Amino acid sequence: MPELPEVETVRAGLESHVVGRRIVAVEAPSGRAVRRSFGGAPHLTGSLPGAVATAAVRRGKFAWLVLERPDQIDHAHRSALLFHLGMSGQLLVRSEPPPQTPRHLAARLTFEDDGVLDFVDQRTFGYLALDALVPTADGGPGGDAGAGTAGAELPVQVAHIARDLLDPTLDVPALVRRLRTRRTTIKRALLDQTLVSGVGNIYADEALWRARVHPERALNEMAAVTVRRVLDSAAEVMRSALVQGGTSFDALYVNVNGASGYFDRSLAVYGQEGRDCPRCGARIVRLAFANRSSHLCPRCQRVR
Repeated sequence: MPELPEVETVRAGLESHVVGRRIVAVEAPSGRAVRRSFGGAPHLTGSLPGAVATAAVRRGKFAWLVLERPDQIDHAHRSALLFHLGMSGQLLVRSEPPPQTPRHLAARLTFEDDGVLDFVDQRTFGYLALDALVPTADGGPGGDAGAGTAGAELPVQVAHIARDLLDPTLDVPALVRRLRTRRTTIKRALLDQTLVSGVGNIYADEALWRARVHPERALNEMAAVTVRRVLDSAAEVMRSALVQGGTSFDALYVNVNGASGYFDRSLAVYGQEGRDCPRCGARIVRLAFANRSSHLCPRCQRVR
């Protein structure tokens, strides 16, 4: 599933290629893709034409376009087109519609210059939704302050999502204190999007390896300095991945121009089972974890 670096790469592409353009038509051939949009496909396709995207914003793994719509009454009735890429969602910007309809086309936005934004989703776990914007609980920017923030508001469906580790408005010491009260393991906490957003299985494993912390360490038994080291490592690995366009293991994750990221070449432990640890030379192992896997170095990352 795309994590923060991948979604931020897509958001930046939307900011460059979509913001400022007027939508003239919307197609939603996949009802599943708009399952979380109020009123479903008829409401979405009927409400978006005439809207202008004024900003592309991200919080954690969610991205959205802030809209100015013809039926907008005032600032209190602002709305957004929310995207979640799921496991295989792609947002592809094209200068004109392709001659053949792409396989797995879930939705298409056509702009007044005849360009299109296609939402393609092979595994159908992603979605887009027209959603109302509401004030943020903390009064701060709705999205990451470095990722196209557009005021102190965010979509209703994202209101429960915590700030991410690349957001300069995040209070990291307060987050450390909060995490240390949790009766759970460090990796489960990293993946809990209501505690800290944007981190998924890939970057959790990489961060824990960098911090030399076993994923099953109990949070309430960890020193504050150790928890902070894990968070700093997660932020560091995601910044590195962002520079390289994210992580692509196959053709399912691409940016808005259809190009893959290449951070997979820099992964130390994720997906590296049986290979040597880049730091100590021990064999990387894979452990079962919540219907997924954890990858770690048994020598560098001891349980105790």
